[in-house]
Amino acid sequence: MEFVTQEEKDALQAKLDALIANRTVLAKRINEAREQGDLKENADYHAARDDQGLEEAEIKRLEARLASAQVADDVEKPDDMVFLGSVVRLKDTDDDTDDLYKLVGEASGNFDADEIEVTASSPLGAALMKARVGETVKADLPRGTKHFEVLEIL
Repeated sequence: MEFVTQEEKDALQAKLDALIANRTVLAKRINEAREQGDLKENADYHAARDDQGLEEAEIKRLEARLASAQVADDVEKPDDMVFLGSVVRLKDTDDDTDDLYKLVGEASGNFDADEIEVTASSPLGAALMKARVGETVKADLPRGTKHFEVLEIL
């Protein structure tokens, strides 16, 4: 079972819906390329078939993720505990700087947000999961071990 936020689940569903809607476009591309003749040397046909295979694999992957995903908002948890979807202010104990972090199931790739996205499967995300205000968490990061104090949960 995978925990996701409602926003992440909606994004996965939208991506799945778009891929399913694109099936007819790919089928049309394949038919048009097939009409060009010899399939052994037909680059358009092979490219369209490759695209179709990749998209079908992605559809199956998304369907499996959505089938096993549980929305974290539906899980009962204490208000003072970091969980998926939480935005927390962390202080780096080495240099006393603080930043906002959002614990997510899957990174959105949005770098314009006010908070830094941390996936639950990352070292910092795993360390933050179920932490409480006032606690210090230790994360074994690629550039060494870091310690962060949980200042507040927003």
